[in-house]
Amino acid sequence: MDETTSPENLNPLQRFGRDVRQVRLARKLTQKHLGHSMGYSEAYVSKVESGTLTPRPSEKFARGCDLAFGTGELFAGMLRRLDEGDHPSWFVPYLNLERKASRILDYSANLVKGILQTEDYARTVFRTSNPQATAEGIEGKVAARIGRREVFEQASPPLLWIILHEACLRTVVGSAAIMTGQLEYLLTSAATPHIKLQVLPFSAGAPAAHAKPFTVLRFTDAPTVLYTETRVGGRMHDSAQTVDAALDDYDLLRAHALSPDRSLALIKNLLKEYRA
Repeated sequence: MDETTSPENLNPLQRFGRDVRQVRLARKLTQKHLGHSMGYSEAYVSKVESGTLTPRPSEKFARGCDLAFGTGELFAGMLRRLDEGDHPSWFVPYLNLERKASRILDYSANLVKGILQTEDYARTVFRTSNPQATAEGIEGKVAARIGRREVFEQASPPLLWIILHEACLRTVVGSAAIMTGQLEYLLTSAATPHIKLQVLPFSAGAPAAHAKPFTVLRFTDAPTVLYTETRVGGRMHDSAQTVDAALDDYDLLRAHALSPDRSLALIKNLLKEYRA
């Protein structure tokens, strides 16, 4: 980052990096020393401070800075606010709950769920839905979306059970190359212990045709909540009757979906088509 750049011209990642650098220098720490204390390389710290790290600094890094600098939760809070600034205000309540959930049950009807999107896939989605946004604004949204994956790096990560309608896999977002990368990432994700994936095929008929996208969040010490989304925003539902109905719908979708093994086989076959 150019030392002569005025503060008002810095983007959020650059401002975060500038603040890390200023406190590091005040504590008389080198980039190498700071990185070593947190398990990061000197190059990683350098990219954070220059605002060039993509998709963005990790939550672990921010917490490590607070520990190394003795700044409480200053940098962790800055990073959360940075993330929230790149999400619609109506989505922030869901985002905060997603970080605390023990189980995430999701049905996606048209697009791959955000937390499992690749950078290229997410970038294409944001460019299409935000045609007036700047390149910097799009990249901020992409970084915030990819950053949601950090929930799986927690000491007790949630179990994500996701049902993807076959349309999510066959709708070409951007290009065949982007879809190839996206399907490859889905296969990699499904191989991890905290992610279960099923595909609801077109042949499932009525359950697939009438179900709308929704997410159910379960917690170890709080009531289950339902999240739904429309063109004008998202909404959280916590009434027992509404949540129970959603769980019944999810059980029906799961019953009509392909088994996890058959779902992966379908994705692999589609992957061959995209590669061809």
